[in-house]
Amino acid sequence: MKNLLILIFFLASAAVLAQQTDYDKKLKELGVELMTPTKPIANYVKAVRTGNLIYLSGHGPTRADGTNVTGKVGKDLTVEQGAEAARITAISLISTLKAEVGDLNKVKRIVKVNGWVNCHADFADQPKVMNGCSDLLVAVFGEKGKHARTSLGTNALPTNIAVEIEMVVEVLD
Repeated sequence: MKNLLILIFFLASAAVLAQQTDYDKKLKELGVELMTPTKPIANYVKAVRTGNLIYLSGHGPTRADGTNVTGKVGKDLTVEQGAEAARITAISLISTLKAEVGDLNKVKRIVKVNGWVNCHADFADQPKVMNGCSDLLVAVFGEKGKHARTSLGTNALPTNIAVEIEMVVEVLD
């Protein structure tokens, strides 16, 4: 009986492990290449871990070539271009997260995303812009990527970047 229980436990554990996603593989399937995280532009750090939570500082839409997506959404950029800026920012956040934890398979859950959209005062589609970030997080992490979110508009962001996004992530011990 004891051997049967051990076998059942082993098979159940193997089934759970088989269902786990390899997030690096998922990123590759999606055609997403992570980058070396940029250095902070002021006196702060990109990530702070306390317990099982990692708080990622505000990141902007820095492309692989080091340039930023800049301008006001609704004036200089379309909603679609703003959403692409948010997607680029999500890649930057994931890159910093991986640098912090070493292995994305340690991600237990994306907990919270806060986003600011550089926009004109009468622009009201901030959630559509932020979907660029949220959609990528869900595409990569599946159910674990679904998160609470805030989408705000602002009249200006540092260096005129189109969006700034911060994130809280729960990781395994």
